[in-house]
Amino acid sequence: MKMKQIIGAVIGLIVAGPQSAYSGTSYTVVDTGQIYCYNSSQGGSYPGKGSDYFGQDASYIGNQPAYSDNGDGTVSDDITGLMWQKSPGSKMTLSEAIKAARKCKTGGYKDWRIPTIKELYSLILFTGTDPDPMASNTSQLIPFIDSVFDFEYGNPRNGERIIDSQYGSSTKYVSTTMNGDPTLFGVNFADGRIKGYGLSSPRTGQAKKFFFMFVRGNKDYGKNKFKDNKDGTISDHATGLTWMKVDSGKLKVGHFKDGKMNWQQALEWSENLEYAGQRDWRLPNVKELQSLVDYKRSPKTTRSAAINPMFKISKITDERGKSNYPFYWTSSTHVSTRGGSAADYICFGEALGWMKDRRTGKYTLMDVHGAGSQRSDPKSGDPADYPHGHGPQGDVIRIGNMVMCVRGGVADVSTSGPKPIQRSKRQTKYSNQQAPQANGFIGRLDKDGGGKVSKSEFDGPQNHFGKLDRDGDGYLSNNEAPTGPPPRRR
Repeated sequence: MKMKQIIGAVIGLIVAGPQSAYSGTSYTVVDTGQIYCYNSSQGGSYPGKGSDYFGQDASYIGNQPAYSDNGDGTVSDDITGLMWQKSPGSKMTLSEAIKAARKCKTGGYKDWRIPTIKELYSLILFTGTDPDPMASNTSQLIPFIDSVFDFEYGNPRNGERIIDSQYGSSTKYVSTTMNGDPTLFGVNFADGRIKGYGLSSPRTGQAKKFFFMFVRGNKDYGKNKFKDNKDGTISDHATGLTWMKVDSGKLKVGHFKDGKMNWQQALEWSENLEYAGQRDWRLPNVKELQSLVDYKRSPKTTRSAAINPMFKISKITDERGKSNYPFYWTSSTHVSTRGGSAADYICFGEALGWMKDRRTGKYTLMDVHGAGSQRSDPKSGDPADYPHGHGPQGDVIRIGNMVMCVRGGVADVSTSGPKPIQRSKRQTKYSNQQAPQANGFIGRLDKDGGGKVSKSEFDGPQNHFGKLDRDGDGYLSNNEAPTGPPPRRR
């Protein structure tokens, strides 16, 4: 049964009418590109409004990704106004990248720069597949970046894991990670995360190398323009989004007195939220929520969360028994080769992980990725099943995360669309079998038996049909049917 949360009175200020519209946004948060819907374990049908799992990423269509290959080694992002190098070239250290950016003349331009972490994250698309880091076959994988860009997975022949495709930014962590290591934030387009990476190798002591893809244009991208509306909400005039000033932990209402909930509960809570006189709140997608991070702040350096102090967010006692800040759910599913059982969250506090000493076998809990990271948690389950976290750095698993809702911006409701193709267990383990053939998609929708799918037969959002119909003939043939997320280029 749905719960009704009438909580504007909690903050003592309620507005009866809609907030005044404003214009002049200085940067656009690009949609994640996620068009498939998922339940707590796998892909599913699109839920209707008010149904279980409505409000997830694919339930709302935002500013759709669109890129133009300029044919001169550059790619223009038609949504953000940023221009990028098409290829990152070889991996470099940060100091090498600083020099290379100054000398770069790609496309005849001389004003290239290393992107900030927010600029770099604008390129991520959650149409990718998080691989098994120990696998070596990448033929069936989909990276978390549009195919207009040149992309390489890590090369096992060079001693790398396939997920070693970290792209560096210009944003250094204002604190340190691991054992006091100076740290640079980067985006991993192989596994779909923001992490802080030590600037030197713990094994060799040599400077770590990253891929760097330089950017130019729109120097206002990522710079928030917050305004306290004095009604329990904060508007960001840079993005056009309006946020709760407090989180679910501060409200202490409903069944979640501590503000912590699993992913399905977070979706339902957000969709049924009535707050500050408004009822069109939603759980933000991962790129919307990341837009709030203030990378100049951290628990150790500013004794605060990595977010503007206008926001009044909860404190928690972390797994070390120390004061910290929660993880915050997003509506975005983090799809892996094992399915859609995880969703993304943003760390405004320390991104803790259990690191194992190889000599003693002892686990130590530490900030492994930095405040401002983006990682993923199981959508449901018991965190006690993960006593030493999960993944190469033992990422802490909480599952009961908090929520900070958003409204406004571009968020058109979508209640129909394609259903994800379920791969077999052998295929998810990178066997040499071919990927599932698309004729299942054609057979399901081809009502007139013509062997193709017309626009009238297509059961997804109509703007997705145009993206799939690459030859523009008005039909989807077998080679155009989605075996994974459709292309996001124009």
